[in-house]
Amino acid sequence: MEISIIILCLILCAFFSGMEIAFISSNKIYLEIEKKQDSFISNILTKLTEKPSKFIAAMLIGNNIALVVYGFFMGDLLMRWIELLGFHFSELLSLLIQTLISTLIVLVTAEFLPKVFFQIYANSLIKFFALPAYAFYLLFYFISTFFIWVSDFVLIKFFKTEGDQVPLYFSKAELGNYITEQMSTVEDNQEMDSEIQMFQNALDFSGVKARDIMSPRTEIVAIDLFDSVTELKNLFIETGYSKIVVYQNSLDDIIGYVHSFDLFKKPKNIKSIVIPVEFVPETIYIKDAMDLLTKKRKSVAVVLDEYGGTSGLITIEDIVEELFGEIEDEHDSDEELTEKELGDGIYVFSARLDVEYLNQTYKLNIPESDSYGTLGGFIVDSTKEIPQKGDVITIGIYHFIIEEATNKKIELVKMTIKD
Repeated sequence: MEISIIILCLILCAFFSGMEIAFISSNKIYLEIEKKQDSFISNILTKLTEKPSKFIAAMLIGNNIALVVYGFFMGDLLMRWIELLGFHFSELLSLLIQTLISTLIVLVTAEFLPKVFFQIYANSLIKFFALPAYAFYLLFYFISTFFIWVSDFVLIKFFKTEGDQVPLYFSKAELGNYITEQMSTVEDNQEMDSEIQMFQNALDFSGVKARDIMSPRTEIVAIDLFDSVTELKNLFIETGYSKIVVYQNSLDDIIGYVHSFDLFKKPKNIKSIVIPVEFVPETIYIKDAMDLLTKKRKSVAVVLDEYGGTSGLITIEDIVEELFGEIEDEHDSDEELTEKELGDGIYVFSARLDVEYLNQTYKLNIPESDSYGTLGGFIVDSTKEIPQKGDVITIGIYHFIIEEATNKKIELVKMTIKD
């Protein structure tokens, strides 16, 4: 009977300490979603989390009661075992031996292992054990209420605080963890829900810089300020764009852009319809760029490099696409960047693919740096030159064969990861 009581007390201690750490470690957004499922367990979770401090207090009270009962029976049992084995110790030494053995058993079986296990599987276990936890919550409700009242009295009277309060917000980390969990459950052949992707984009939004989303200098379609209106019209027809950048002398001296709508005004020259642009550095965060463009009521900004030259171009549409995904219209190019997995550790990639995207999608662990953003940039930054077609390059464990290239940039590479 005594051994059964001791084992039961250890199980209860493990349960109470585990539920305490599970409640603290669980994702609050996950719990809120589970509470909205309109099921029996969801109703139990709702009642458990209405007053978090009372739930924690109930678990602590249960844990302490189980420890006291365990200590009483365990001490008596150990004393009898010591006498049966023929050992004769002083009372002080016997008490020390009982304490060491009892504490060691409790720490391993009812504290350390349960807390580790419940912390790892916090979301699942708090839902699985919701019903027994609620039973003990009701059992110790009045005792926990009394202790919470005492603690509030001390906090208000002596520490001048507002007492126990229920937090009504979620942290950015909790939202990010929940979204990561949802993304990890999506199979390779499934499409991710647009809402989940939008949340993920919103979380990443604050860390994206202008250079990460800009149209690079080599892809800017522009016209000289002193060209004719007829040339401008033909350029609009040829590209299908609604806006075209206007420069004076070179792309490093952009003065504005022209909207196709202004051609209906029958301008005499391009200068009369030029709309000024904003200038931003490469390192500016797009959230700040968006604030700037919104306040100035502009839709285009020229991105400048560290020397003041034109590095690229960003528009409000580019920034919005970071949140909502690609927004394609009838004039967008259908060109797709190549990304193929030929075998184990063998790939064919367009050099314009982002390193961050490749790492996330294919788990390649390519080094990331502020000096470059694309796979081509990684190769050029490492070799300090622009490779030509057929060149073979080895960078660490990454082996590249340049499949297509021009005098100015790399187009396509075959990549092999060495063991």
